[in-house]
Amino acid sequence: MLSTIAIVPSAPLLVPELAGAAAAEVADLAAAVVEAAALLPARWVAVGIGVADGDLGPESTGTFAGFGVDVRVGLSSHADTGRTAELAELPLCALVAGWVRAQVRPEASARVRVYADDHAAEVALAHGRQLRAEIDRLPDPIGVLVVADGANTLTPSAPGGYDPGNADAQLALDDALAKGDAAALAGLPEPILGRVAFQVLAGLTEPGPRSAKELYRGAPYGVGYFAGAWQP
Repeated sequence: MLSTIAIVPSAPLLVPELAGAAAAEVADLAAAVVEAAALLPARWVAVGIGVADGDLGPESTGTFAGFGVDVRVGLSSHADTGRTAELAELPLCALVAGWVRAQVRPEASARVRVYADDHAAEVALAHGRQLRAEIDRLPDPIGVLVVADGANTLTPSAPGGYDPGNADAQLALDDALAKGDAAALAGLPEPILGRVAFQVLAGLTEPGPRSAKELYRGAPYGVGYFAGAWQP
């Protein structure tokens, strides 16, 4: 059965070894991510985007080496992250999910559902409904960790270039997540990087959650990040 849903960004900056001197600047964000994920039970399904659909099991392991430092993560305590382990090339959402799990609840296990980032809204919503049906057939409480970003064009130094017109899209996303407005998520525009993941969330929780809580919203380095929790 579906339990709490935590929403966190897909941000390598959460990892202190990767953030370096910027760690102090994102301390509030990191604390909010930990607070949100700490609400989840011991079994998780993480939802994120990638180049193609995928399903990663709890034994999966990977490394942030592609982002500059060999920080190894696993999706469960049984996953082998040792120096001689053969690590898969995991999408960023799975790496972040593994890192968050280790920080918040090391004994927890997670599966990661990766959804192609070019799915139409109707397809993403249908994936969310299907995932809800799968979770509701399970007797144990299952937490969902949504790992996704907003727009990456919000300041002149943003990685996606500067497009001030996308500020309205980011505000709409933040407000929808803060209020638990699943209908608004269904209509998100293309500039939202994690659009598909947020629309899967909308399908998962139709017609919306019982309650929603915002823990963080901001755009450090020009990328829209939100952390919070929904109760279905």
